[in-house]
Amino acid sequence: MALANQNKKYSRKTGAMNSIKSLLVSTALLLAVPQLAQAEILVGFVTGLSGPVSSIGIPNAKGIAAGQAYIGEIGGEKIRVIQLDDGSDPTASARNARKLVEQEKVDVLIGTSGAPQTLAMATAAIEMKIPMIAVSPIAPVPAGDGGPWVVQTPQPTPLLVQGIVDHMKAKGLKTVAFIGFSDAFGDLMYNSLEQSAKTADIKIIANERYARSDSSVTAQVLRALAARPDAIMLGGTGTPGALPVIALSERGYKGPLYGNHGLISADFLRLAGKAANGIICPTGPVTAAEQLPASNPIQKVALDFRAAFEKANGEVPTDSFSSYSFDGWLVLADAAKRAMATGAKPGSPEFRTALRQALFTTKEVVGTQGVYTYTPADRHGVDDRSRIMVQIEDGKYKLLP
Repeated sequence: MALANQNKKYSRKTGAMNSIKSLLVSTALLLAVPQLAQAEILVGFVTGLSGPVSSIGIPNAKGIAAGQAYIGEIGGEKIRVIQLDDGSDPTASARNARKLVEQEKVDVLIGTSGAPQTLAMATAAIEMKIPMIAVSPIAPVPAGDGGPWVVQTPQPTPLLVQGIVDHMKAKGLKTVAFIGFSDAFGDLMYNSLEQSAKTADIKIIANERYARSDSSVTAQVLRALAARPDAIMLGGTGTPGALPVIALSERGYKGPLYGNHGLISADFLRLAGKAANGIICPTGPVTAAEQLPASNPIQKVALDFRAAFEKANGEVPTDSFSSYSFDGWLVLADAAKRAMATGAKPGSPEFRTALRQALFTTKEVVGTQGVYTYTPADRHGVDDRSRIMVQIEDGKYKLLP
């Protein structure tokens, strides 16, 4: 009987010890969960899923989805995206950026659709000292404390417009009229034209502007035509970019018409229809990937992008905007891998700093729109390899020599 009681006491003691051990193990596992969660690379992505810039913002979102399908983790750490819609409103772009950084504690920002919106977001990023990858073209921004914080994947506007001016000069054109947005993007396009045209001895004889939300550009088109230019250059993008194209066609304009990379869009082609035929645009290599020589390293990445896009979205890409955000993902993946090699952990201020430094030491990262090499003095990171000239014909893009 004594032995039986002793065995019972031992059993109860052993059971209690096992319970304590189980509790300790469970506690340790619970404590480990937030640590694992903190190890995620957290990306804050802002885009315009609604509003007048949604024809750019929706493709941007699909490009990020393609990037996630292409590269889902870095160094064994998963990448998680928190996406917010700014409604095409610059104020909302900045507000979303602050929410993502201050409340969600993201490691990096990517965004957004439209130059005014992206500029507002970049300004907030610089103030909060968080690295950002811009997927719309913006004017130069201040460096900020500790050095620059913002890189961009779209080609610099002067590089693209130089292709237009070179083509006009080769054709012997002497005068040009400009019809573009009355916002930061329109200013970028016009200022770049002015800069390049001056050195090519081409005179700008009209500067007509309209808002993205306008329903008619008849007055602007009539004034541009009254100047009797040798050619017309368009400074609009996406769906609203079709307005002057249609108006010019209705008034029988048959002269040279130059667009921009923002017109490489299914929405633009659908709305402009036959009026778009003949427009010459500078754009990135992805637009005519199949027509590139096999020796061009961009061709493989561009074709890989199309496959990843179809896997993620269940459709083939029909725009150029999605490829800019996809390239942003490639740039991030390369920089994050090098930032993690420093020992800095995602979720920490040290990782943000390491990621910023990695972004600005990016070398020869091949994307769909160019080959990226960023430095503190070059936030664009691309050269002439990022520009081709195409002509629109029946909804397709023909590569020009």
